[in-house]
Order: sequence, then C-alpha cells, then structure tokens
Amino acid sequence: MAINVPGLVSIIVFYIIILVIGLLAARKARGKQNSENLMLAGRDIGLLVGVFTMTATWVGGGFINGTAEYIFKDGLVWCQAPLGYALSLALGGIFFANRMRSQGYVTMIDPLAIRYGTRMGGLLYIPCLLGDIFWTGAILAALGATLTVIIDLDQNIAIIVSAAIAMMYTLFGGLYSVAYTDVIQLICIFVGLWLSIPFAFMNENVGDITNMTASILPNTTTDWIKELDPKYVGLYMDSGLLLMFGGIPWQVYFQRVLSARSSFNAQILSFAAAFGCVAMAVPSVLIGAIATNTNWNGTDYGKAEIPYAEKQNVLPLVLQYLTPVWVSFIGLGAVSAAVMSSADSSILSSSAMFARNVYKMIFRQKASEREIVWVMRLAVLGVAALATVMAITVKSIYTLWFLCSDLVYVTVFPQLLCVIYLPFTNTYGSLTSFILGIFLRLSGGESVLNIPPLIEYPYYTEADGQLFPYKTLCMLVSFTCIILISLLTNLLFEKEILPRYLDVFKCVPEKGIEVKLTALKLYKPGDGQTNPGFTDIRDVTSC
Repeated sequence: MAINVPGLVSIIVFYIIILVIGLLAARKARGKQNSENLMLAGRDIGLLVGVFTMTATWVGGGFINGTAEYIFKDGLVWCQAPLGYALSLALGGIFFANRMRSQGYVTMIDPLAIRYGTRMGGLLYIPCLLGDIFWTGAILAALGATLTVIIDLDQNIAIIVSAAIAMMYTLFGGLYSVAYTDVIQLICIFVGLWLSIPFAFMNENVGDITNMTASILPNTTTDWIKELDPKYVGLYMDSGLLLMFGGIPWQVYFQRVLSARSSFNAQILSFAAAFGCVAMAVPSVLIGAIATNTNWNGTDYGKAEIPYAEKQNVLPLVLQYLTPVWVSFIGLGAVSAAVMSSADSSILSSSAMFARNVYKMIFRQKASEREIVWVMRLAVLGVAALATVMAITVKSIYTLWFLCSDLVYVTVFPQLLCVIYLPFTNTYGSLTSFILGIFLRLSGGESVLNIPPLIEYPYYTEADGQLFPYKTLCMLVSFTCIILISLLTNLLFEKEILPRYLDVFKCVPEKGIEVKLTALKLYKPGDGQTNPGFTDIRDVTSC
C-alpha cells in the first residue's frame, strides 16, 4: 500500500508548527544560558503554563494509547493508570512539592546527594535514567505504530523523525521550549481525541456501549468494564500502589515542581494536573469502549476481531476505520502531540540529572556554567539516541519500562521519602537498602528477562506467577532497611563501639566538632529561595 500523501502532509505541517513554537520559546533562554535556567526555566513557570506542562508530561502517547488498549483488552476495572497517576500527582503535591521547592533544589537527586553523598546520588540516577530511556522508547514506538496504521509510513522513519524534532527544540531551549510546546500539544490532544469520538460513535458498525449484555457478534461480549477475579486482588493492589507511589520519584515531575515560581504554586499545579490526568483519560476510555463494541468485520479492517498482537493499536485503528479521513488525520496529530509532550520531558530530565548530579558533582566539581550547559546538550543527544535505538530494536519496551518503574518504586521512592522526612538516615542505610531492594525485586522473577523466581511468595502458581503484592513488600523492606541500618550505624559510631576510622562514608562527625548536615547555600538574587551550590556534603562533615 502506498503512503497516504494527505496524511503525510498533515503530520509534516504539525511537526513544523511544534518545532517553530519550540524554537521561538527557546528565545526566552537567550541571555540566560546557565544550566539552572535551562533546566528549570529560570524558576519562572506560572500556574497556567505549569498546569499544562505538568499534565502533558503524564498524558503522553503511552497514556492515551495504553488506556484505550487496556479498556479493550482487560476492561475498565484493570485500567489503573489514569487514576493511579492522578493520585500520584496529588500525593506529590501534599508531601513533596512544598518541601522540595522551598529548599531550592535543581534536580530530584540533589537532596539524596546532599544527605547520602554524590556517589550514592549517582548510583540512584541509574534506575531513573533507565526508566526515562525505556519510557521514551516505548512512546516513540507507539507513535511509529500509529503512523504505520494511519498513513502507512515506515515505522523506523517515523520514530527517528519524531525523536529528532523533540530533541532539536529541547537542545536549544531546555525547559522553556518543553513547557511552551506542552501547552500546544495538550490542546491538540484534547481537541483531536474529542473530535474523533462523535464520528466513531455514529459509525454504523459501532453498537451501544451502555449495553453490557447484548453482543453484535456471536460468542463475544460487549462488556468493556469487566470484573476483578478475586485471585488477582493482590496483584491489583500491587499495581495500584506502584502507580501511586512509584509515580512520585521521577525527575519529569520534580522538574515542573522546582520550576514553579513559589512553593504554593508547585502544590497547586500538582493538584490541578491530577484533575487534568483524569479528564484527559476520558476520551481514551470511550475509544476503548467503542472498539469493544465494534463489528470490525463490517469495516475496511476486514477482520472479525482485532488480533492480540495488534491490540496495542486500538486507538489508531478506531481513528483509521471508524472516522472520516480528515478526522483521523487530526486524531493522528493528537497522538503525535501526546508522544512528543512526554518524549521531550523525559529526555530533558535525564540530561539535567546527568549534567548536574553525575558530571559536575562526581567528576568535575569546578566545571563552569558554560561547560555544564554543553554537557547537558550532549546528554540530550545521547538520551534521545538511546531511546530511538530502543524504540527501533527492542520489541518489549513497554514491559522493560514497567520493570524500571518497579525499580524506581522499590529503590528510589523509599530513599526520597527518608531523605525528606527522616534526617537521621545515612549512606550505609541508603546503600544497603538499594542493593537489598534490587535483589528482592529480581528474586520475584521477571519473564521479560527470562529470570525465574528465586523466591515464591504466597499464592504463587506456575500459571499465574506471583499473585502476592511482592513489589510493595520489597519497597517496604527497602524503606525499613534504610531506617534500621542508619540507626544501627549511627549508634555504633557515636558510642564508639566501632572505631571512627571504619566510618568510610564519614556519616558521623568527630567528637567536639559541631557540624550542620546541610549543603552550602548560594542565594539567587531576587528569587527568595535557596539554591544548593554544594559539591559533596562529605566535604562538610569531614572538615
């Protein structure tokens, strides 16, 4: 089948518009070419733009495509992501936004590096980086599949071009470009999806989605809500808690929090974006319900039902076969906007953390601002390239990203919680918790990596695998480990049960030396907030 030229033209026009807006927004960064301004847009993101960019960060290609897919495949009861991410944003606003913004951190890793040392911060950067790369790869792959379905464009070309566009304006404008393009992208998602729904509903092959019993096809069901099998309650709880708490420790979230004009604004945009996530999920839910109630054999799709291997393409299939051509093109723009709004955010977040928390704090403490800016730009290229390669070569990116989400939930969330609320925790607890958390998570097995379960938790079966909420158990063990090991090591060194020279991480100050466990502060004129200008807190405690 030949490429659909009108569709190709429409997507090119859309990409040009986004690129121009991104480059125009980059002009705001002129004269402000220091790393913090590029990472946080001068901490001058207002409420309106902040809400748009925060919402667009979560409402990406995986969000809208995945929601429709889960409604079609497993039913509304299993579609936990929209509500889970919304609760994650709300919890972040309640417990973390105010504290993080008021301290003037630049990245999520900053408080971890202050408390546990820069090398521990660099170690905790690894699961964050993997999560961003696999997440970006997954949504780029989703976009490639969508373009293939609707305009028959080669999937690899679609992935490469989309990544290049997002990378280009992020490269020059940092968060300025990302935030302002997010506004346009979120509007495109909203308009594009809602415009397609009435046309899909009116298609003669679509049944009544409110009728849960009758079926337009023999031996099939039109129930798109479905029920929860009691034996999966543990797994259901585990997934829900992972989304709620594992969705907090991501730099894409804290980059918006830390770029807000005030701590109050940081909280407000978190709550508003939580509402936005639920609202933006509604059209995807309806599209999934429409797909469930469609007689696909009567459409040009030509099949009685969507094969399992193509269920991830439910949303583009509805746009392609149940709406007029011009509507499907607008819907395609919505999908493209969703992908780019998440891709640029994750690329920038990983690059910012690498430039600041790895390159500067570990390898080049005396690096100039110009050097850090160029390192961040090179990191943008590197992260975008890695995500593009993943999208093209790896077939199970979504599952790999889910595994990285597990690691973020099990290892990073308890560390962030402790560093914010439990000031007595130390590097020994942090390192032990990190190692133990990864070991316990991988001991539960992972079919994607062909890792058999070393530990069979309660209710385990060969057919269903782990049914116990073991990921949450691993997180709780990791959290408890930080507390207990920190208390134990503090006691051993303070009481000199162990000699002080064994304190290799220098977590306990020498007797007679009063040390404040805070970073050296650099005040930004006119900001009213402190900005950590530290290299390593160990330099303070060991003086």
